[in-house]
Amino acid sequence: MKLSLIVAIAILLVLGFSLSLALANPALLPKHPGYPAGDAVSPVTGQPLANDPGQTNAFGEKAVLEAASAEDAHVSQTLIDPNNERLMKKEGAGQLPQVQGPQIKIEPTVKEGTRMQK
Repeated sequence: MKLSLIVAIAILLVLGFSLSLALANPALLPKHPGYPAGDAVSPVTGQPLANDPGQTNAFGEKAVLEAASAEDAHVSQTLIDPNNERLMKKEGAGQLPQVQGPQIKIEPTVKEGTRMQK
C-alpha cells in the first residue's frame, strides 16, 4: 500500500514537471545577440537552420568591450583583503588576532580537570 502510494506520487510529479516544460513560454526567454545564421534555410525541408533566425552576430565595439569586461571582477588584483580591515595585529597560530572594536576573550571550556580514584 505504501509503496504504490509513493510510486503514484512520483509518477504525478514527473508528469507535472514534464508538462510544465512542454508548456513553457519561449517568449519569456532572454534576448541575446544570437549566432550568424541569418535567414538561412535548409534546402531539403525549408526550415530555418538556426534556433533564432534573423538574429545577427554580436560584432563591433560593443561586443569587444563586453567580452573584455566579462572577467574584470575575477582577474582584478586586490592587495588589501577587505575582510581584514579591522585587523591590528596577528598573534600567530592558535591565537586570536587583535582587532579594532570590542576585545573578545574566549575562556577555556574546562577550567580544572578532575581525577578519577582508582
